Amino acid sequence: MKKALLILLPLTLTLACNRSTLPAIAPDVITEFTANDTDDPAIWIHPEDASKSIVFGTDKDTQGAIYAFDLEGKIIEAMTIRGVQRPNNVDVAYGFRINDSTYTDVLVFTEREKQQLRMYAIPEMKPLDQGGFPVFEDATSPEQRLPMGIALYTSPIDSSLYAIVGRKSGPLEGYLYQYRFSADSLGVRSDFVRKFGKFSGEKEIEAIAVDDEKGFVYYSDEGVCIRKYHAEPNKGNNEISCFGGEHFLADIEGIAIATYNTGEGYLIVSNQQKGEFNIFSRNTNEFVKALNLSTMETDGCEVVTVPLNDTFVHGLFVAMNDEKNFYFYDLGKLGLE
Repeated sequence: MKKALLILLPLTLTLACNRSTLPAIAPDVITEFTANDTDDPAIWIHPEDASKSIVFGTDKDTQGAIYAFDLEGKIIEAMTIRGVQRPNNVDVAYGFRINDSTYTDVLVFTEREKQQLRMYAIPEMKPLDQGGFPVFEDATSPEQRLPMGIALYTSPIDSSLYAIVGRKSGPLEGYLYQYRFSADSLGVRSDFVRKFGKFSGEKEIEAIAVDDEKGFVYYSDEGVCIRKYHAEPNKGNNEISCFGGEHFLADIEGIAIATYNTGEGYLIVSNQQKGEFNIFSRNTNEFVKALNLSTMETDGCEVVTVPLNDTFVHGLFVAMNDEKNFYFYDLGKLGLE
């Protein structure tokens, strides 16, 4: 044990000495605490009253939960899903077709210990998955069946809804699996579409984000780079680029994509051990700047660019904080426009 402590001590001191020296930007709202271990947020914009929008956040544990927060950071118990076996990452999508006349917004998250995806209708919080959709069924080892990251993609070609899913460990090729959701008289189903995505073999892959409009999926190969692929399955599995790694201290973590009507936008990526977020151009993927948003050890983050209320007049950026909570920022504080 003493030897292990001696090995860890230099690493701890090194990381502490490399903490951000940039001016700290304080959040506008800090949420109420969760019970276990926060990880990843998703933002649902209310279709009729943006001030009633909801931030969902995962709380990882064998008896974990998907917490629902209002824009003041208060827990909405009626919309919180409890008793989930290690929920990891979460995403939302709008207008999923149930039948010819019924559409719903959906919340989808990974349930790692059950090796499956879960899907709920928003705002009713009604399960649509008959208990869950299994993932990585052809994996040869148990650890390669444990889902972690997830991002939803709505195809502009035919409006199909897909989930792109990462896992705790995986092969050097085909680390991510893509599934298509569809509904018929028997309910919602999930069908495997493809496997794709390189992995360096270092650390793991968790953070995934999709730019629906431009059709790209980005994911963090934590110790190496941000990898970029086509999200549309019929556009192939070749890697487009692997970029940004030189701007990170250690782990490359959560990715949020800020999009604007002009076609401009930014990737906001957690530089976890540095305590910063690196900003990259959405169009060129070139590094723009770094920000210190005063969070600790951020895993997941998310952003929307529409006004929500008097606090979040420029949009909302949400970051996980390693104190069992989430930080909310008016997007204007990030100085992106």
